Amino acid sequence: MEQDKLGVLKTYFGYAAFRPGQEKVIDALLAGRDALAVMPTGAGKSLCYQIPALMLEGLTVVISPLISLMQDQVNALLDAGVPSACLNSALQPGMYADTLSRASRGEFRILYIAPERLQRNDIRRLAAGQALTMVVIDEAHCVSQWGHDFRPSYLLITDFINSLPSRPITAAFTATATGKVQKDISRMLGLESPFTLVTGFNRENLYFEVQKLRDKQAALLKYLESRRDKSGIIYCSTRKAVEELFQVLSRQGYAVTRYHAGLEDRERQENQDDFIYDRKPLMIATNAFGMGIDKSNVSFVIHYNMPKNIESYYQEAGRAGRDGENADCILLYSPQDVRINTFLITNEEEGEEKDKAQVEHNLELLKQMTFFATARDCLRRRLLSYFGEEAPAYCGNCSNCNMEFEDCDITIPAQKIVSCVYRMEQRGRRYGKTTVINVLTGAENDKIKNAGLDSLSTYGIMADMDPGRIRVIMDFLIDGGYLAVEGDDYPVVRLAPRSREIVTEKKPLSLMLPPESPMAAAPEGGGSPIQAKRRTRAEIPSSGKRAPGMDDAPIDDALLVRLRDLRNRLAQEARLPSYIIFSDASLRDMCRKLPRTPAQFLAVSGVGEVKLKKYGDAFIRLIEEYAVDAGNRL
Repeated sequence: MEQDKLGVLKTYFGYAAFRPGQEKVIDALLAGRDALAVMPTGAGKSLCYQIPALMLEGLTVVISPLISLMQDQVNALLDAGVPSACLNSALQPGMYADTLSRASRGEFRILYIAPERLQRNDIRRLAAGQALTMVVIDEAHCVSQWGHDFRPSYLLITDFINSLPSRPITAAFTATATGKVQKDISRMLGLESPFTLVTGFNRENLYFEVQKLRDKQAALLKYLESRRDKSGIIYCSTRKAVEELFQVLSRQGYAVTRYHAGLEDRERQENQDDFIYDRKPLMIATNAFGMGIDKSNVSFVIHYNMPKNIESYYQEAGRAGRDGENADCILLYSPQDVRINTFLITNEEEGEEKDKAQVEHNLELLKQMTFFATARDCLRRRLLSYFGEEAPAYCGNCSNCNMEFEDCDITIPAQKIVSCVYRMEQRGRRYGKTTVINVLTGAENDKIKNAGLDSLSTYGIMADMDPGRIRVIMDFLIDGGYLAVEGDDYPVVRLAPRSREIVTEKKPLSLMLPPESPMAAAPEGGGSPIQAKRRTRAEIPSSGKRAPGMDDAPIDDALLVRLRDLRNRLAQEARLPSYIIFSDASLRDMCRKLPRTPAQFLAVSGVGEVKLKKYGDAFIRLIEEYAVDAGNRL
């Protein structure tokens, strides 16, 4: 069995070893067990079910939410020599009927189907006649109403599985799911004693940064200046913002396209193809774009507006760096983002009635996202903690860690802040953060004097501390449950159950903060351009995940350009996205290994026997010719 797994992995997919977690899931499925796997984007979830599908007898059905996701997977499988197809509404009637007929004759090993089609009689007849070996649910978080992308069509899946003559192995995969959502997935899909694997959510090759900017557009243009040859995604919260930014970047000469629900279906598909095929490497989109997009060479994802929850943010940011190369994930934050998202969550659309519990849940998710965007500690740790994963205090690869924070004792400042809130509540009133800070710093204004707050014993007791630093500490106390905030229109600070730990129990607290001088920065709403406080990439410590077989040997950039040109030409001839031929990571491995023979080419990461036969001669010939041109025969 061991050799069979590795043989399939190398023959069809070109890798010599499994990534963390893959082999355990594969073994469980081969043993006939149900499985639930939560693996980060780029961790190789697809191989976990594609390899068993090739080793087990019969047909594997993969239920997938988007047409583009299905077609992308099928293209990659066909190019690797795996007989597969998809059934969806994008197929012409003749092609749909032919695919259905071929599937009924057993010509495919893997068949992708949209969940909306599971109730169709032709699909039911096909499933009943094929005695399905395995049913795979991709993007399984869509089945949970507590997830970030609930889709009612996913509720059809359990009924479909129960209608089959015999129950197949059932496997669910997702990149983002909290513990609550994981339990919901297992329950809703009726998984039977599933093998459950959570490999961890950390993507070490991704750099995370949050910037609070007055002029987002200027900062974005500055960031893009040196990246015209890179592929990236810019997410906006509204269609209007997408259109405005699209016009700005088009006028600046960028090869850019756009995607949102307001466009015609045909234009959306054309724009997506332009991005996938690198005709226009820059995409501006709402969150309607991207699920399942397997484009491996996305080098940055910028959120022009803050998303509504951390799951959405991490899934969207995770579309960068899928090839294991270093990539940037940058969030441009402003308080206006919170107000817009609150409006979108709480206001009903025409004919829609909001579920109160769901609204409250979504507002809580928004609060957690806001905590992340305004955090002063390690951003990576924040993300991983949200998903229940322990992480070091510092990652060395996010904007907060790279600001050279100091470990500061905030025990006494915390006591002063909590005491001030307590004194205010003694007067029978509660106030917002700004008023609390003004009292602590001894501000002299009419509001303070008219309310008699200048007579509080805590008035002016933090006059020697920068107000911005006090706000950071207060946010830390709120985030940790030592204080609380209530009210939507006029939020006020109040005591919380853990306040006693600060004042009565004198609990020691510490917080990583930048030196005090940089804290006297621009007021809220201001800020510096993207990366103004960031070290250069070379200075950022990172393990930089690489595909199996990679090493750190230097590469020849000129050769890499030629290999990319060849790959792009072959992709155009085959009408495939270039990354399906070979990823950038595979091309870099060719530059390192400089294969001269088929056996050497087969040792390149991502080169299997099928791709060796298809592309080996062309790439080996190019490498030989380059060596001659360069005067360095191999």
